[in-house]
Amino acid sequence: MARIVLPDGVSINTGVDEGPDGAPWVLLSNSLGADLSMWDGQVDLLTRKYNVLRYDQRGHGDSDAPPGPYSFPVLVADVIALMDHHGIDKADWVGLSVGAMTGMGLAIHHPDRFGRMVLADARSVATDAYKEMWDQRIAAVTDGGVEAIADPSLGLWFTEDWRAANPEAAAVARTMIVGTSPQGYVATCYALRELDYFKDLNKVTLPVLYLCGGKDKGAPPEEMREMASVTPGAKYIEVPDAGHVANINQPAAFNAALEGFLDI
Repeated sequence: MARIVLPDGVSINTGVDEGPDGAPWVLLSNSLGADLSMWDGQVDLLTRKYNVLRYDQRGHGDSDAPPGPYSFPVLVADVIALMDHHGIDKADWVGLSVGAMTGMGLAIHHPDRFGRMVLADARSVATDAYKEMWDQRIAAVTDGGVEAIADPSLGLWFTEDWRAANPEAAAVARTMIVGTSPQGYVATCYALRELDYFKDLNKVTLPVLYLCGGKDKGAPPEEMREMASVTPGAKYIEVPDAGHVANINQPAAFNAALEGFLDI
C-alpha cells in the first residue's frame, strides 16, 4: 500500500497488485462505505492479465476525508491524478456503485484515457426520491455516526440467505462500513445526491458492461437495463441472487462476467 498526495493536498491510499511483465492496467473503484479490500475476490483473476491499481475513494478507508461536500467532478479528477502519478496513459476500469458512477464521469469526460469499462450496481441520475433518500442517510449519519446505517446497508449489499450462510464475511463487511469516516461518508452522499449522468450516456464511445445484482434494491435491474439501452454498444449482464455489492455476494458469477468482457 502507498499513499499518494493529490494536487489539492488530499492523500489517497492505493495498492498495486502486479500482473505479467508489461501488462496493461485496470483500475478498481469502491462503493460507498467500502474500501479497496472489497475487491479481494477479483484480484487473482485480474492479475492473470493486468497490473491492478486499487484505491480508497476520498473519504473512505485509509484515504483522507476532507470536509465536503464532494462531487463527481472531484472524484473523477482524483482518478486522473492517480493515473498520472503512476504514469498510466490508458487503463480499463471496474467500479461498483460510487465507483461505477465515477467511471461514468470518466467515460464521458476522459474517453481517451480508458478502454473497456465495467460499471456495476449503479444508478445514473438522482430523482427526487433518490435525493430524499440521501437526505435521510445524511441526517442519520450526522446524528448517529456510520454505525446508524451499518445494518441497513448490509441488508442492501447482500441477500438475506447469503448473510445467514456467511456470517463471518458479513461481519467483515460490517466492520468495513463502520470504519468509514462519518465526514467522508456524508460528503460522498452529497455527490450521490447530485448524480446526473443519464443524459450523457448516449455520448459514451467506450465498450461498456453494465453488471447488476438481480436482487439489487439500491440500483435496480430495470434501471441498469435502461442505462445499457441508451449507451451505444453496451452490454448488460445480471448476476443472479446478488444484492448491491454483487462482487462479494456472488463472486463466481461476477468474475465470470469480468472474464468474458475483459477477455482474461
